[in-house]
Amino acid sequence: MSKTIRLDSPEATKFAAKIQERSGEPIDMCFQCGECSSACPVSSDMDLMPSTLVRFAQLGLKDELINSKTIWVCASCFNCVARCPKGIDIAKVAEAIRQELLRAQLDYVEVRDLSMKERQEIPQIAIISNLRKFSR
Repeated sequence: MSKTIRLDSPEATKFAAKIQERSGEPIDMCFQCGECSSACPVSSDMDLMPSTLVRFAQLGLKDELINSKTIWVCASCFNCVARCPKGIDIAKVAEAIRQELLRAQLDYVEVRDLSMKERQEIPQIAIISNLRKFSR
């Protein structure tokens, strides 16, 4: 399946800038060396490799990012940062994308109001990200 990517799309540019601002990471500095992907201990469970996650963020591919399971699989182990020649913290980028998804879809979720089944099915990082939304 091919997809035409418009690099001059205002929406894509705005999304990329939002992810860069929210994460505080210079995603535009990534030159796709792949060190992060090779260092990631959970990359086998990801649908997008860490380097692809950053590339999609650079391009502002919002739909692909927020529908990716990679943002929920990231273990925030910081192996990517240790190996990145530019020092980009991909865990922060993944967190920024999770925040964007949560802010777009849900205003606030009261964890105590969730059923036990819902609590077991929701990724734990989603609950944490939900609480971080109000800590800034």
